[in-house]
Amino acid sequence: MTAYHAIEITLTRPATDSELHRARRVAALASSTDRTRLLTVRRAKTPGRALQTLRRRLAGELPIDVLTTLYPDQQGCVLLNFTLSHAARTTIRQAAAACGQRPRDFLRQTVIDAVARHKEDRARRLATQMEGLLTQHTPEELLLCAADSLLIHHNRRPGGKPSSAHS
Repeated sequence: MTAYHAIEITLTRPATDSELHRARRVAALASSTDRTRLLTVRRAKTPGRALQTLRRRLAGELPIDVLTTLYPDQQGCVLLNFTLSHAARTTIRQAAAACGQRPRDFLRQTVIDAVARHKEDRARRLATQMEGLLTQHTPEELLLCAADSLLIHHNRRPGGKPSSAHS
């Protein structure tokens, strides 16, 4: 069955007017205000095929860095499509062989592990900062301050201005 797949295109630099114009002849695109991220929907049998065909069709039109599916698959993963240099592919093949894995499996696990480490590092830094704040403030003060900050952040419009409901 052919389905539609939402895809985010991350560019290496902002797209020019002419690049966007040419690319929009190939695919319907919505762009971010800074023109470094684009969204589209592609019809394909699989998300991977949607990414591959989109990259192939837009390769000469835009400075594409990474293509990403917007929604997780059945295993809870988003798919990435990016190009690697010959040297990077060789290094990955060698590392995968040393671990007895296929290169794609090795790369997938390496990315999953890196994301998990990044999340753990952020949580550890936040906990350390909170511990430091608790030496100077009560838990109640921190909770009140955090709640105020979150409410202010939540009520801001994208342009950084307070919404009319909070003014």
